[in-house]
Amino acid sequence: MASTTSGKGTAVVSLPADDQILITREFNAPKHLVYRAWTTPELVTQFWSGQRGTMRSVEIDLRVGGRWRYVMTTGHGEIAFHGEFLEIVPNERIVNTEVFETPDAPVSDAGAPVTTTTFTERDGRTTLTLLMRCGTKELRDTIIQSGMEIGMQEQMNLLEELAISLMS
Repeated sequence: MASTTSGKGTAVVSLPADDQILITREFNAPKHLVYRAWTTPELVTQFWSGQRGTMRSVEIDLRVGGRWRYVMTTGHGEIAFHGEFLEIVPNERIVNTEVFETPDAPVSDAGAPVTTTTFTERDGRTTLTLLMRCGTKELRDTIIQSGMEIGMQEQMNLLEELAISLMS
């Protein structure tokens, strides 16, 4: 299993298979609060863009078959992602597709990466794992080489601060 961790954050990024990215991060907050921050639009706007921009829109229809879409504004313009929820176990697990919207992106989510997000709690601390199945090594490598880790580390740090703030 290769590891690509290089940022200042504490999330660990590894490549367990040729078409997979695994992100693991521990939070000093209970899982119901990390899950709440992860799934509530008003809270997602506070962490998802990290230090890379500002959130313009967060839409979450949190149900199997429901859709999500996040749009952020950066110095390079707008960046948007969307997907569909395939499985939801509240406070435990979310499975969804994830599409980075580009001019040449397909209209359909067919073949889109599928991310399984798991929330596990031990002694009041939450381990968040995101396993992204990309379908091909080429797509996995494109995602890794995009610089996603820097923004993700910032995002995870802000997510922890937010989840801790929800305890008061």
